[in-house]
Amino acid sequence: MVLKNAEYIRSLVSALPDQPGIYQYFDSTNKIIYVGKAKNLKKRVSSYFNKNQQNRKTAILVRNIADIKHMVVETEQDALLLENNLIKKYLPRYNIRLKDDKTYPWIVIKNERFPRVFQTRNVIRDGSTYFGPYTSILTVRFLLDLFRRLFKLRNCKLNLSEENIRLKKFKVCLEYHMGNCLGPCVGEIKHEIYMKNIDQIKEILKGNISGVIKYLKDLMRQFAEGLKYEEAALIKEKLELLEKFQSKSTVVSNSISDVDVFTIEQDESFAYVNYLKIIRGAIIQTYTLEIKKVLDESPNELLEFAIIEIRLKIFSIAKEILIPFKLDMELEGIKMIVPKQGDKKKLLELSERNAKYYRLEKLKHLIVSKTERNATRILETMQKDLQLKVAPVHIECFDNSNLQGTNPVSSCVVFRDTKPSKKDYRHFNVKSVVGPDDFASMEEVVYRRYKRLLEEEKSLPQLIVVDGGKGQLGAALIALEKLNLRGKISIIGIAKRLEEIYFPGDPVPLYLDKNSETLKIIQQLRDEAHRFGITFHRNKRSNEFIKSDLENISGIGEKTITALLKRFKSVENLKNQGYRQVADEIGDSKARLIFDYYKLSY
Repeated sequence: MVLKNAEYIRSLVSALPDQPGIYQYFDSTNKIIYVGKAKNLKKRVSSYFNKNQQNRKTAILVRNIADIKHMVVETEQDALLLENNLIKKYLPRYNIRLKDDKTYPWIVIKNERFPRVFQTRNVIRDGSTYFGPYTSILTVRFLLDLFRRLFKLRNCKLNLSEENIRLKKFKVCLEYHMGNCLGPCVGEIKHEIYMKNIDQIKEILKGNISGVIKYLKDLMRQFAEGLKYEEAALIKEKLELLEKFQSKSTVVSNSISDVDVFTIEQDESFAYVNYLKIIRGAIIQTYTLEIKKVLDESPNELLEFAIIEIRLKIFSIAKEILIPFKLDMELEGIKMIVPKQGDKKKLLELSERNAKYYRLEKLKHLIVSKTERNATRILETMQKDLQLKVAPVHIECFDNSNLQGTNPVSSCVVFRDTKPSKKDYRHFNVKSVVGPDDFASMEEVVYRRYKRLLEEEKSLPQLIVVDGGKGQLGAALIALEKLNLRGKISIIGIAKRLEEIYFPGDPVPLYLDKNSETLKIIQQLRDEAHRFGITFHRNKRSNEFIKSDLENISGIGEKTITALLKRFKSVENLKNQGYRQVADEIGDSKARLIFDYYKLSY
């Protein structure tokens, strides 16, 4: 590797100190392209220019370095924090990228005389207390609803200073009359009692539900002993709500106090770092950070970055962190543990499962999205190729089947978003046509199909495909005309010989390229309709043959034949049965008739 300004870069590297700090790489336009941290700046930066340690991506980064700047800091922890802030500020091209840059909801207890408690996505340093962030908005809504029902806090923005309340500047609102607020604006609830409720909310949000439950139980007992049964009943309602909420919390161990748990799962392009927040042995928060890899970063580098990012994001003050492997980083006053057994090891395994499931869900989502995009593209192509007014999201295809004019049947298959919708497939026994009349059969089944859909007020397809040329297409058009649907649904015919596509009123067929996606979907529809129809036809012929054979036996009627076929499935199977099994099903007299007819031994 040859750098255009190699001499200048070498001079910068040689001047770097052997101290902790951060370094910044700039390109020829003086734009920051990479930010890194180091325990020893000189050793770390020098390693980038060692050919033996370079991978392809790092080599590309190095080729683009035109200048280097650095900043010395007191500790490695300072370097970690500064690196994190600079990456988020400048978004350098070659640094890892946080995929999840959306803001999550918090629950804020406002810094007010009578504090409001509500949801927010903006953390403002105004003395208010914030809990979160929560990855599930449903959790936030549930908690806020719980607090509303338990403590009946105010939600107005009035300035409830002591003087304003004393001077009676406010009147109670509808929330008070509805029983949703205790009326602090008019002095209905004392400040000390209101703040006790706020303290309980803080304990719940910190995960100390059992402490609040104990306090309420003691209070309920006091009310009951003082014969204040109404107050005791109100406390009981609160207890029931809290105990119900507590039952939904995942308690992992009473022996574990307050810890943060971090694990990492990764593939070639992304890393997924799962975080569990444990308070008094219960999991009160879980969060997964998604990181886009850029320079084949090691799991250690990715996990170190994620720990700093997540702890900053959630204002974590836990003094113990559980991690899956040892990291080359130290945080002041914090103990990092790689558990080998026991409850802490189980916690780590739970976090690993969360990270793995998150990655699998992401992959599943990508596959579904890709499939949906594919379907949309194909439908747009079909709309263009067939000159349709709308994309054919819902397509139906008809095919007739008969053997030498016997047992005429038809099939209708349905595709939605280019995929078979098998629950919507339908078979038709042709009722009004005598003999092998393909056109009349097509007219009958198309008429019956859409008459039914209209009567049931179900959605109609955007495209109908009939297996056959101009004759079958014309017959289907007659049916649509009878139902006043001609021109409202697009319809085409596909002839087998040269795969010609016929349009109503156009004698010249359309020939699509054999590799056309439109043709492939139409062929798939036609083949599926044929398969579905043939299967039904074979089953019908088989049943007809069996029935006609049994009907030749004098004294054996329709009900007996149905019972025999239901029990033994076929004549061959019936012949292999012992006399007693058949007699138990249809009686001795009829069983003897069958055994005599087939000359079977009793």
